[in-house]
Amino acid sequence: MKLIRTEKEYDQALKRLNVIFDAKPNTKQGQEAELLALLIEEYEEINYKIEAPDPIAAIRIRMEELEMKQKDLVGVIGTKSIVSEVLNKKRTLTVNMIRNLSSKLKIATKVLIQEYELQKNKR
Repeated sequence: MKLIRTEKEYDQALKRLNVIFDAKPNTKQGQEAELLALLIEEYEEINYKIEAPDPIAAIRIRMEELEMKQKDLVGVIGTKSIVSEVLNKKRTLTVNMIRNLSSKLKIATKVLIQEYELQKNKR
């Protein structure tokens, strides 16, 4: 076993893991599968990193998962108009909004504190 450094090695590791995936945990093949999974995960983390969505996208995704409407955030973010402005990227999140959203929607604060671009007024 060695670190996966190329796409070819990555493909080979995936193929091998597919063959031994169901091996029993405390066997030689089971330990090989566990180690391969770790090596593959490390390679993917470096080469296929998936960025977290911007805060507003994260809020919208979580609202959809919880079957929430915009009106459900009134009081969490602020008034109806403030909720609308925030969700339409016309207004930034405040620290208090981030705390409330993190608590209510169970979104990590590190996702909510990311910077995002506000929409410019179209006139």
